[in-house]
Amino acid sequence: MKALTIWQPWATLIVQGAKPYEFRGWKPPRSLIGQRIAIHAGARPIRRDEIQMLLLQLRDPKRYGAPCLHAPLAIPVLDIAYQNPKGGALPLSHVLATAILGEPKHGDACAAEFDEQAGNDSDRDEHFNWGWPLTGIVRLEPPVPAKGAQGFWEWRP
Repeated sequence: MKALTIWQPWATLIVQGAKPYEFRGWKPPRSLIGQRIAIHAGARPIRRDEIQMLLLQLRDPKRYGAPCLHAPLAIPVLDIAYQNPKGGALPLSHVLATAILGEPKHGDACAAEFDEQAGNDSDRDEHFNWGWPLTGIVRLEPPVPAKGAQGFWEWRP
């Protein structure tokens, strides 16, 4: 099964249903659209300043701009991550779930589904070109340790 490594807290936000799109600067391979992929939480430590900014955006979108996240589902995850960024609140280097990869959309079209003020949920603008819908989430309990890699990589459950 193909896997995609996503930094925390975004990997957990996908699993929780708070982040329906993974944003990338490129379209996924056509052969993977409609296929089930693994969602892997990367090894990069959680950055508290990123969490803080997301919380500000979700709590006061008119002032800070709204990310493409469902606030009622995202805020509890982000609060936990903010309070304990180094304490293992969100797993790193684990496959958390599988999901069906949908037909990619332009980032602006994804944002329009949330709010006319919504925009990039990353600090890297080049990642907002394409939104990849992730549906049919199946959580792995417990999450499965895995090393991960950039781009798509082969995961053998």
